[in-house]
Amino acid sequence: MSCKAYHGKCTGASPKIRMKKQLVTAGFVLFSFMLPAKASAISQVYVFGDSLVDNSNVFTVSGGTFPPFPYFPGRFSNGPVWTESLADDLGLGKKLNNFAFGGATTGDTNNINAAYPQFPQLPNLPGLTQQIQGFAGLNPKADKNALYIISAGANDYLSIPDFTNNALIGQTINNAVSNLENAILSLSVVGAKNFLIANLPNLGDIPANNKTPLANSLNSLTAFHNSKLSQTINGLNQEKPNLNIKIFDVNSVVSQIIASPTTFGFTNVTDACLNIVEETMCSNPDKYLFWDNLHPTTAAHDIVAESARAMIPEPPTTLSLLGMAALGATGVIKRKRKTLNSTNLVLAGQSSHTKVES
Repeated sequence: MSCKAYHGKCTGASPKIRMKKQLVTAGFVLFSFMLPAKASAISQVYVFGDSLVDNSNVFTVSGGTFPPFPYFPGRFSNGPVWTESLADDLGLGKKLNNFAFGGATTGDTNNINAAYPQFPQLPNLPGLTQQIQGFAGLNPKADKNALYIISAGANDYLSIPDFTNNALIGQTINNAVSNLENAILSLSVVGAKNFLIANLPNLGDIPANNKTPLANSLNSLTAFHNSKLSQTINGLNQEKPNLNIKIFDVNSVVSQIIASPTTFGFTNVTDACLNIVEETMCSNPDKYLFWDNLHPTTAAHDIVAESARAMIPEPPTTLSLLGMAALGATGVIKRKRKTLNSTNLVLAGQSSHTKVES
């Protein structure tokens, strides 16, 4: 991807190769070809959800003011998000259609407006339900060969006012999973057939919560959500055999990183690189799992993208399974990432009064 300017500075490229990570990815790729496969190639990618996959929608409607510097332009991270990297890996970077908005819940609400009143220029932002409705209105006949990615749910739970209210928590889980199911069904009505539905990473492991008394409760809540989501998707696959719906187990990917950070090239998997309150920033974001208190770094997004790529079978060829796995690993090694590198972070940090820690 070409270099973009932000606040008068080029963010450049900071390619990183983690051999251990590639070896793990090669294993994911080999395993993916044991999954049921669709023969046709993916024509384009559509994305719906929240800040984990928003690649500029909130930024655009805010007039380029939110999220503010030092966030990478339009992303809630320091570089591209995983759906962008996935589309690039599929050769579909120019056919990525993103309807996601940071702050979106699985329903018709968005948490950003209430959380950031200091940005009055933000319009009322959509939840997942409105995103799906907007897509269906524009696409009464959807591309049946496209891949439809949905990644949402965290904002439903992070906005719960009382975590001692088990009835409220149970109802929130039921509502969130029901909303995700309805999103799939609504897209299928207009012709969508291929779905990748992301589950949730442990919400108690993010920096905003991992040192609080709520950490264990949030991880249990996450497990209940993911279990119910899996059951629901299994049921849909049985009821709708013409659809190809896969759960993308983001939870396992992130949990593996936290359990064995050095395997994936990280040295810090508990703290945020960017401390918004103290206006400080780490000097080595590629070594951090988390960019801020809620969101992963682009280095983490890349690993998630590689794992997602392993779930998407190639069109049939005469290559052996082992040969296809090797090609998958080679593609990962060749890919270059665009991030805010340390040098540019220092320069930009000095110009915005954000301190860069060594």
